[in-house]
Amino acid sequence: MLIQRKATSSGRRHQIEISQVDLHKGGPEKSLLASGHKKRQGRNASGRITVRHRGGGVKKKMRIIEWRRRQNGVSAQVMRIEYDPMRSANIALLHYTDGVKAYILAPMDVKIGDMVKAGEKVDPTPGNAMPLKQAPIGIMVHCVELKPGKGAQLVRGAGTGAIVQAKEGGMVTLQLPSKELRLINEECFATIGQVGNQEWKNRKIGKAGRKRNLGIRPTVRGTAQHPDSHPHGGGEGRSGVGMKYPKTPWGKHALGTKTRKKRHYSNKYILRDRRVKA
Repeated sequence: MLIQRKATSSGRRHQIEISQVDLHKGGPEKSLLASGHKKRQGRNASGRITVRHRGGGVKKKMRIIEWRRRQNGVSAQVMRIEYDPMRSANIALLHYTDGVKAYILAPMDVKIGDMVKAGEKVDPTPGNAMPLKQAPIGIMVHCVELKPGKGAQLVRGAGTGAIVQAKEGGMVTLQLPSKELRLINEECFATIGQVGNQEWKNRKIGKAGRKRNLGIRPTVRGTAQHPDSHPHGGGEGRSGVGMKYPKTPWGKHALGTKTRKKRHYSNKYILRDRRVKA
């Protein structure tokens, strides 16, 4: 549920938040926190900035998510739904009947006290995980594996879900949230249902300070910079781009140019590209 804040200040005038009434008020499960986690701040392993405008922000603790569900048919009870500062989706704390605790992405329509299970012979209800070959046609799934046993890699964002469309020759056709049609091995596991917190995309931050708390630093327009810093900079007074085409800070084409490196990706499993208008 979305909450429209009262206009008591300029920062709250257009602020829209997500209700967190049902979320756990205390801290996370300490046994499921990653130790030694450091801020990346947009840098790679060599320390070079690969993503600009990242840094600062409040200190966060990384929760260990069970991307590879326990496939031995052990039931687990949903003890609570929690906020995760590392992702858009909320997470659910599971207590397995054998005493193990784990975090999973909280699916839509899964409530505290519900029982979930992973295996080949489970009911297709939200929160349960099963191989794609067992999932009914037309059902929505999330946390989809790309390789059997590797763990969930696809459809993990808040409010997302993939639709099982067909099964043939050991492969399952999924329509991903981007409308891409992709073939997935039928032995790959997926969780039934749609990822919860679907109102996440409709929230409005409201003020710049909250952006800084999220670890997002300001983005300055090229035309507002010095000509030594950006190709769009300089000029007397306000000026536009003033050149044949917009450029990046490094002088390359900024619009309409493919920037991905030519690698040997296999597209044989993509039936319809996400860029093709349906």
